[in-house]
Amino acid sequence: MYRSLTTQPNMHPLDSPELPKMHLEPPVYKGKSYDHISNLRKQYLTPNVTSYYKKPLLIHKGNMQWLFDHEGKRYLDMFGGIVTVSVGHCHPKVNAALEDQLRTLWHTTNIYMHPKIHEYAEKLVARLPRDLKNVYFVNSGSEANDLAMMMARLYTGNNDIISFRNAYHGASPYTMGLTAHSTWRYPLPGVNSGIHHAMNPDPYTGIWGGQHCRDSPVQTTRNCDCLESDGKCKASVMYYDQLEQIFKYSVPRGKVAAMFAESIQGVGGSVQYPQGYIKRAAELVRANGGLFVADEVQTGFGRTGEHFWGFEGHDVVPDIVTMAKGIGNGFPMGAVITSRKVAEVLSQALHFNTYGGNPLASAVGMAVLDVIDEEGLQKNSLEIGTYMLKGLERLRDKHDVIGDVRGKGLMIGVELVADKESRQHLSAPHFVDIWEMCKDMGVLFGRGGLNANVLRIKPPMCINRTDADYALAVIDYCCEQHMKKRKRGCRRA
Repeated sequence: MYRSLTTQPNMHPLDSPELPKMHLEPPVYKGKSYDHISNLRKQYLTPNVTSYYKKPLLIHKGNMQWLFDHEGKRYLDMFGGIVTVSVGHCHPKVNAALEDQLRTLWHTTNIYMHPKIHEYAEKLVARLPRDLKNVYFVNSGSEANDLAMMMARLYTGNNDIISFRNAYHGASPYTMGLTAHSTWRYPLPGVNSGIHHAMNPDPYTGIWGGQHCRDSPVQTTRNCDCLESDGKCKASVMYYDQLEQIFKYSVPRGKVAAMFAESIQGVGGSVQYPQGYIKRAAELVRANGGLFVADEVQTGFGRTGEHFWGFEGHDVVPDIVTMAKGIGNGFPMGAVITSRKVAEVLSQALHFNTYGGNPLASAVGMAVLDVIDEEGLQKNSLEIGTYMLKGLERLRDKHDVIGDVRGKGLMIGVELVADKESRQHLSAPHFVDIWEMCKDMGVLFGRGGLNANVLRIKPPMCINRTDADYALAVIDYCCEQHMKKRKRGCRRA
């Protein structure tokens, strides 16, 4: 099935799958040599700028779901530039909108009016429910969440904010407090000021949860007695009780500013919550004077398939919605959307974003919305994503190294384990063994979870079933090869 000719040199063993055909010649790279670029990176970029893979890729061209390196090798991008390329690399309609705008007007800032920001604002907020009709444009997800924190505190007059352990909401000094991964935090004073991290309601690795808890085509294999509890998810109730403890013991009575939640945790490894939990959590926050903030930086714009926004899958309307990444298909932009009454708090003092909603960004944003509609990418996310999830479920049942498969649409995580029974995470060297093999076979996956043992599958939403089949075949093959290596190692021992 995968023996078709490709434009890529054969990198695979004879019994392995090969890349699907593509009617596009590999673009010729004319830049500086790989070694020269590597030396420039080491010399001039700050040392914290790390790369994926033992030998980092030098990517110089993208075309929809495909990337090309300096040697002309082709890669199926199943990570979408960290969940950012929503409609496809260099999508012709988005490119055309950007090119048309850059010939007309690059930038003025909002001290003057230009048409695009107003046209885009109208088009974007039309996608939001109820009174979520005021938008403030920024340049990234961290900026969006940073601003949402300030707005919530100003509006409520309260200081305390709640997020989940395992959450990622940004890396600015302000949002670093919301982010609850030790790997993303610096020892700076004041980072935790007023921030509380609730127990993460994870049905797979958490204390409670099982095979009836998630809103996903694929459930965990943990035993679960939720069906015996009058239709209520017991795990959801138990995790909610833990959230209540924060309100009882850790915040001033009735005085919380906000709760932040990703609709599905991204950096944390595509973790989903028990059904009904987020809705009850939002009600609890509001009962205590706070706002519920939905972080849609990774789950927005149709990626979860059933809905345009991930929060819709939780049957809740947030008070504030933050977004970035897929909003611009790789163009640096983000937004905070809220109601007029909440937005008015920014009038208490001057607040200004030089680049937010500039003509180029607004033109790109409108084109992205058009492409999602015209090409049915939300529907494609649902259909191809569900197809992939069911295929991954079969691989989980086949391979001992795959502990859990989860997600909705094209927001998917595959957790690799050393032991299925204990759910012990797969160690870094073993994970990298599989991950590197996938890359060598032309498929790029992300890496996530606190223990970095989750394959993050968040491709451009234009991928098709042939792409999904190939990605599944590569995961199948690489897991099989990994298990063979482990067995050989055991025999030698």
